Amino acid sequence: MNTSPSETLTAFAGFTQVAAGPRQDVLARLRAMRLAPDISVRVFNDADGECIDFDLRPDAPTDEALPPAAPDAGAARAVGRPKLGVVAREITLLPRHWDWLNRQPGGASVSLRRLVDESRKANEGRDTARAAREAAYRFMSNIASELADFEEATRALFADDQQRFDALVRPWPDDVRNHLAGLAATSWSQP
Repeated sequence: MNTSPSETLTAFAGFTQVAAGPRQDVLARLRAMRLAPDISVRVFNDADGECIDFDLRPDAPTDEALPPAAPDAGAARAVGRPKLGVVAREITLLPRHWDWLNRQPGGASVSLRRLVDESRKANEGRDTARAAREAAYRFMSNIASELADFEEATRALFADDQQRFDALVRPWPDDVRNHLAGLAATSWSQP
């Protein structure tokens, strides 16, 4: 999970939203609250719905998530042009695909980048809706999996049935329902 200082987070203690906003503000507020050890606090990244673990001790660094695993000392040097943002990775294609790519102006890499960019532009709306749906699902799965009609609400979310989804989550706690509505807002098909 890659976190950036500019991301927005939402924190819940149980089903109650206790903080929301930029990462630094949320962490400062949670640390200042000095919650009892038996109170479970979950912090969610608003962009993707992922739950993020933070060290909430008052003396902990203010800008860090729990430390990532130590990098592998024997890791190989990056391939590609890292300073330019180019990362080399392996893809598997059939020989006829490689033949076609190699016949294109600029070669395989240029052709693949062009095809990816064209596809990204053509599918931008669908990709945005899918990302919102997945963020809403991650949040739901973490905080609401034990609530009534969770499975049916999940089915309605992925079936793009906003009316049914709203009806199923209506009895859920207000803060959970409202945050979920915000996450799922761009996932619904436009009439």
